[in-house]
Amino acid sequence: MSVLPAVVRAEHRGGFRIHLVFNDQSEATIDFEPWLDGPVFEPLKAASYFRRFFVEGGTVVWPNGADIAPETLYEAARATRSNKALQPPASASRGKRRG
Repeated sequence: MSVLPAVVRAEHRGGFRIHLVFNDQSEATIDFEPWLDGPVFEPLKAASYFRRFFVEGGTVVWPNGADIAPETLYEAARATRSNKALQPPASASRGKRRG
């Protein structure tokens, strides 16, 4: 049985982008803007509200209860890591580099 993906850490990276670290130590920066559709996500379109996310229950959650399934985030992270065009430029990275 494989382990279900879970977000263990999240950091805002500007705009509607959040850098996610999963329980298998994989990580990627995801643009959440395409998911901001529908009534529950309407408040998140305000940048100040979007930045109020936190990690709970293995995913990213906002104060109004909006969230995105961790499996969806994990698949998006895998797609981003495998598509260089979707990755942020190195100059956009912050923090320590692994090496």
